[in-house]
Amino acid sequence: MQTILITGCHGQLGNEMQKAAKGFPTFRYIYTDVEELNICDKNALNNFVVLNNVNIIVNCAAYTAVDKAEDDKELCYQINRDAVRNIGEVANENNLKVVHVSTDYVFDGTNYLPYTEDMPVCPATIYGKSKLEGEQALLESCNQAVIIRTSWLYSTFGNNFVKTMIKLGIERDALNVIFDQVGTPTYAADLADTILNILSHENFVSGIYHFSNEGVCSWYDFTKTIHRLANINCEVRPIETKNYPARTPRPHFSVINKAKIKSTYGIIIPHWEESLKKCIEILEVS
Repeated sequence: MQTILITGCHGQLGNEMQKAAKGFPTFRYIYTDVEELNICDKNALNNFVVLNNVNIIVNCAAYTAVDKAEDDKELCYQINRDAVRNIGEVANENNLKVVHVSTDYVFDGTNYLPYTEDMPVCPATIYGKSKLEGEQALLESCNQAVIIRTSWLYSTFGNNFVKTMIKLGIERDALNVIFDQVGTPTYAADLADTILNILSHENFVSGIYHFSNEGVCSWYDFTKTIHRLANINCEVRPIETKNYPARTPRPHFSVINKAKIKSTYGIIIPHWEESLKKCIEILEVS
């Protein structure tokens, strides 16, 4: 039985990995967050891997505060680049496989066709730059690595857009939401299942892959659907990005092409609205 080390287990994806693991009992799982294992410490990581006979590392740990990263650059790079290099080097030295989660922010969001894995990268933020350098560090240091870029991640766990819009929709009579940023939401439970399906596949094909749910929407469309599915009566007003103050630029176009992951691993991806419905149903009974 192979042992999977899952880092960042207290985050949205890490929590969903713990739920998804119940459907993949052929693996043994070890869940850690910074309290149990500091992946910025390469020696500690190596000792942990050897002591626990780890075969696979799934890295769900990340610094994701996009605005805060502009001031907290050092810590952002430590987690998103240096720790990822540590994982790659330790994995290579011990012949482990790695699955690492990255982001659509490695692109600047000025495209008009869904981003494929081989399109030029051009991050516009410290967060995006740190994630890109993490990808590069992993590919340079590890022979068996799958990198999955995702977008607009949400879950029943932690803080995210879906939970915020439900909360604000209940509290307020009206909301202003951006309509000129387009992308695809990703239910973290679907991403967790995809990661474990990849690790269960007969062939582990290293490289960069894109994963989100199917379909396309704006933040405005997303909010309207959240409220409809949650039976919330709140006026949602579309506004332009220029009328919403944000310290760092957000991609205007975050749609990613999933053809590669579907063809390589036979992944079947649900539409974003179908997955959103599942998430809201869980939130309503919890």
